[in-house]
Amino acid sequence: MESNVDTQQQISETLLLPQEVLLSAGVHIGTRVKTKDMEPFIYKVRPDGLYVLDMEKMNDRIKIASKFLSRMNLSKVVVASSKRYGRSPVEMFCKVIGCKPMTGRFTSGTFTNPAYSDFFEPTAVIVTDSLADDQIVEEASQCGVPVIALASTDNSKMNADLIIPMNNKGRRALAIAFWLIAKEILKEKNELPANGEMRYSIDDFETNG
Repeated sequence: MESNVDTQQQISETLLLPQEVLLSAGVHIGTRVKTKDMEPFIYKVRPDGLYVLDMEKMNDRIKIASKFLSRMNLSKVVVASSKRYGRSPVEMFCKVIGCKPMTGRFTSGTFTNPAYSDFFEPTAVIVTDSLADDQIVEEASQCGVPVIALASTDNSKMNADLIIPMNNKGRRALAIAFWLIAKEILKEKNELPANGEMRYSIDDFETNG
């Protein structure tokens, strides 16, 4: 197997951000747990037992997700996170793109019970962690709503239609992920030139404290 450095040099030109930015944020670093579902997305295991995710697959799937979402009514797309570090990235993403944020605890019946006061019918759902956000993933699946899930090495792809393999626990990694998806959506919608930059930085997407 080629070394990690050699591989990163080979794919650096195809990445959506410079490899040093991605590597410094640890977007490719998983956990010490590996599920069968995530095996195809794992590049190698480090000497300390941490599994390393394939950044090229992450890159490709961000592009696929962005192209798919750009064709939807984004006001009907729900972006959810029950995790602390996912809340600011989700809220900023929704501000920039126009999606509906759902952070914190998800109430059962939100998608399935029309009598519920906050009932909402999404056309797609994005979650920061298919494990931590399993309730919203399951309910979206029951309604036939496509689910895009950020997933680390310990996640399951059950009820998720598209997995984006990445570190979904790191504060900086989550900010980068949502910043990238937002930027790619704007490009797909021709609201941002191919080489243009968003008015918001990665720092604007990152949770403080």
